[in-house]
Amino acid sequence: MKQDIHPEYHTINVVMTDGTTFETRSTWGSEGDTLNLEIDPKSHPAWTGGTRQIMEGGRVARFNKRFGGLKLNK
Repeated sequence: MKQDIHPEYHTINVVMTDGTTFETRSTWGSEGDTLNLEIDPKSHPAWTGGTRQIMEGGRVARFNKRFGGLKLNK
């Protein structure tokens, strides 16, 4: 392994959004730093089963909401 080309790998503390903490090794920060997460598996909709954004829809849903009542006379 080449010397002086790899990042320092050290122990840090991670604080989840609910306040729980754990210790892990990382190249982030420096030895003993604390990483406070803003989003984690306990709060992110992808892991919590949240469908709020999906229900609000995207462009097609907005189009249908805006113009859904229009009917074409043929």
